[in-house]
Amino acid sequence: MEQRISLITLGVSDLARATAFYRHLGWHGQEVEETVFLQAGGLALVLWGRDKLAADAGIDDPGTDGFGGVTLAQNVRSRAEVDEVIATAIEAGATVTKPAGETLYGGYAGYFADPDGHLWEVAWNPGFTLGPDGSLTVPDFNAMD
Repeated sequence: MEQRISLITLGVSDLARATAFYRHLGWHGQEVEETVFLQAGGLALVLWGRDKLAADAGIDDPGTDGFGGVTLAQNVRSRAEVDEVIATAIEAGATVTKPAGETLYGGYAGYFADPDGHLWEVAWNPGFTLGPDGSLTVPDFNAMD
């Protein structure tokens, strides 16, 4: 298996609400057959009805919300940008789950949940380099020893 992620699909309870939320954050995409595709650098973020996603995966969805052990993250270029992104998310209807603050690694980060409870971390990490297109390069941690 190649070390790559092509799509991240979020199961949503209300496609129109989810689409409006991500558009408010500045994301753009297209809807095809009740599925919204948003280009996110070298991968796509997909919004799809939660019931349809569960059926496609061959599972029963008990409909219980809660922490599923997964978060999405966006690294940004400055502390101020962390605050700006979180403020925009709040305007769009997000719930802050952890206000932005200093991190253990010397950065600055906070968390919010989208209207369906999907968790997002917004972080500035001085050890991660972002390319001009926003792509992240994982540092060589062995070279730091």
